[in-house]
Amino acid sequence: MSTWEEYLAKQVAVDGVQFTWNIWPHSRLDAQRLVVPVAAFFTPLKERPADELQQPPLEYDPVLCQKQTCKAILNPLCAVDYRSKTWVCVICGSRNSFPAHYAAISEENRPPELYPNFTTIEYTLRKATTMPPIFMFVVDTCMSAEELKSLKECIQTALSLLPVDALVGLITFGRMVQLHELNVQGISRSYVFKGTKEVTPEQIKGIMLKSIGGANAPIGAAAGAGMRPAGAPQPGQMPMGGPQAGGRPMAGPGGAPNASGGMPGQVPAVGGAPNALPFNKFLQPISDCEDSINDLIDQISADRWPIPQGHRPLRATGAALAVAVTLLEQCFPNTGARVMAFVGGACTHGPGMVVGEELKNPIRSWHTIKEDNANYMKKATKFFDSLASRAVKNGHAVDIYSCALDQTGLLEMKNLYNQTGGHVVMGDSFASSLFKQTYQRVFDKDANGHLKMAFNATMEVKVGPGLRVEGVLGCCSSGNVKNASVSDTEVGIGGTCQWKFGALSPRTTLDIMFEIAAQHGTAIPQGARAAVQFVTAYQHSDGRKRIRVTTTCRSWCDMQTQQANVAYSFDQEAAAVAIARLASWRAMSENDTPEALRWVDRTLIRLCQKFGQYQKDDPSSFTLTDKFSLFPQFVFHLRRSQFLQVFNSSPDETAYYRHILFSENVLESTTMIQPVLYSYSFNGPPEPVLLDTSSILPDRILLMDDYFHVLIYHGQQIAAWRKLNYQDDPQYASFKQLLEAPVGDATSIFQERFPMPRYIVTEHEGSQARFLLSKVNPTTTHNNAGMYGQTPDSGAAVFTDDVSLQVFMEHLRKLATSSST
Repeated sequence: MSTWEEYLAKQVAVDGVQFTWNIWPHSRLDAQRLVVPVAAFFTPLKERPADELQQPPLEYDPVLCQKQTCKAILNPLCAVDYRSKTWVCVICGSRNSFPAHYAAISEENRPPELYPNFTTIEYTLRKATTMPPIFMFVVDTCMSAEELKSLKECIQTALSLLPVDALVGLITFGRMVQLHELNVQGISRSYVFKGTKEVTPEQIKGIMLKSIGGANAPIGAAAGAGMRPAGAPQPGQMPMGGPQAGGRPMAGPGGAPNASGGMPGQVPAVGGAPNALPFNKFLQPISDCEDSINDLIDQISADRWPIPQGHRPLRATGAALAVAVTLLEQCFPNTGARVMAFVGGACTHGPGMVVGEELKNPIRSWHTIKEDNANYMKKATKFFDSLASRAVKNGHAVDIYSCALDQTGLLEMKNLYNQTGGHVVMGDSFASSLFKQTYQRVFDKDANGHLKMAFNATMEVKVGPGLRVEGVLGCCSSGNVKNASVSDTEVGIGGTCQWKFGALSPRTTLDIMFEIAAQHGTAIPQGARAAVQFVTAYQHSDGRKRIRVTTTCRSWCDMQTQQANVAYSFDQEAAAVAIARLASWRAMSENDTPEALRWVDRTLIRLCQKFGQYQKDDPSSFTLTDKFSLFPQFVFHLRRSQFLQVFNSSPDETAYYRHILFSENVLESTTMIQPVLYSYSFNGPPEPVLLDTSSILPDRILLMDDYFHVLIYHGQQIAAWRKLNYQDDPQYASFKQLLEAPVGDATSIFQERFPMPRYIVTEHEGSQARFLLSKVNPTTTHNNAGMYGQTPDSGAAVFTDDVSLQVFMEHLRKLATSSST
């Protein structure tokens, strides 16, 4: 029999579910007194560990609860009566009959969805329309020839990793935006749009209706005699979305035909000819256009528009993204697609402009934002937000790959990648290994050779009586589906029980906030449990639609008699990340005022007052149990982190860091909040040490992982030996091994991480040692280090006026035990 801790660990490893509290009070009032809200971290596409039983492929539709307002899916927590062939829904409690094809089930002959091992199970729908994934590459040409050459190589590598049936398109932009035709023999052809104007759907429809290149030409006349246009059906095969026999239109990916009888958004045939082919010259399968798109990429050259002295290049990023979003909107609404935008600088031209053309006017900073003096910000944000809402409506994701030494406008574009579930990668150069390895990892494949990405997904949360859903903190957008399980209180993206994603990866993790709805004093039924079901529908990278169902439950309890059990069920890591996401959300909503920091402090004090053991007005008597002991430490580091302190980060960096926090699971997020520090010395094997100045000793090598950076720091003595090249002397082989040990561990971190962290090797008094010194607890500072600074035992002194963890805890004890607080 597994222990309670093993059960919870298995839920995290197999189902991707982790709660802040694992036993819940059956009362709204008692739940509010818990201080830390009841929340679940859920990873919709969590990969099952290799040592776990792998689920069989289920090629049939799930069995739904017949209650119209429930529609929950059959799962192992349901009570099943094999004699009467009925089951009781764990969400609403109604009794349902099994469908006729389940007639042979028995205790010994159960379908996979009723096995206890499969609390997460996945169905592949057979009747749903199959559509290949779509990738639109949007390439900035306002960069140096070396940068562009490296970027082109990365895109061509990516093309070779895509499924052969994937549809691809290409847009390049500088001062103008060029939409390239694919599969054109001989001369390349593109449509040019002004960078100062946003493209309209009518313009896109107009150029698609033009018969140049055979947009609607009959087979054999499209691009030279005898050639079949890309996307044309084989002889005798009906075109997807074309009219069926009898003239009745076939449903497209959205499930319904459009008014013209074709696929939704498909340009109708000229003159309404019944046999005209829906053929798109801008988005074609790789198998049909591989040579032509590679040739087009080879031909991309740096933008030739002259740049006067003291000016920035004219870069129409907003107009280019508008062309991409509009084209996909017109051709493939409600179908899985990604816009991959590669940006080498800030938008300086047309819609979405974030900085002026002249270099003497710098891009906005936190100071100008708080002074309300960022001239272009509101207009640019409004423009990108409108693009984001259109992409969300059609199930498309927007990825931003930003590589430049200055800011590129990620703050203004944040809803493009946050609301659509796209990737954002921030680096210095497209030629850097950080970008190259990160971008290649986007196209990782599973054991069956399919891309590890999902498209056009929705996630619905179904809850039993006594629970309501307040909202989600994560990279998604509202599905605007409201029912009785939706709370009146909105947290994050609330007011709905369903959320939309343009794309999902196996790392995407959401924070779902719950409200205990039962009234105070309501009796708890014998053995009652609170059930939660997550239903994720998505388009798999093989083009088929899948439904993934995860069902879990937690026990109700009476807070008056079982407070000790509730306290024991606290997950302090999950709670720290939930508070970090809540505080970051508040900071974003309140223009980064100190109010979010004050809210974090009040939350910590109230939690310590509720669950600490102490005597009133006696700080020395204050203690916390093991289940809470690390939480104040997490909060201390959170207060100093880049998520809440914007002083040392640009607006773009803050937007990037918060996006990653809202995307990653609990384990990775705690690494961001409180970095991990390992020590390497001659005294023994590598060991984790305190994130404290006392760990920075002369004869040690330190490895710090804060998720965004992996840093190797050589102490003063180690650095001196290294400069004398002792590692090259055979008699000091042990020193060489000591130097190599952290490098090997850093390499293993890189293999798992996305995006790739920045790799830093530094030493005592090195310029990049600041990355380490800014993270450690400043026990020893320039104020208390004494005359000689670092000593062999005291560790390095940090030049800071920040309080140390010890001082922070002293103040916390005083405030938590004070009778006047």
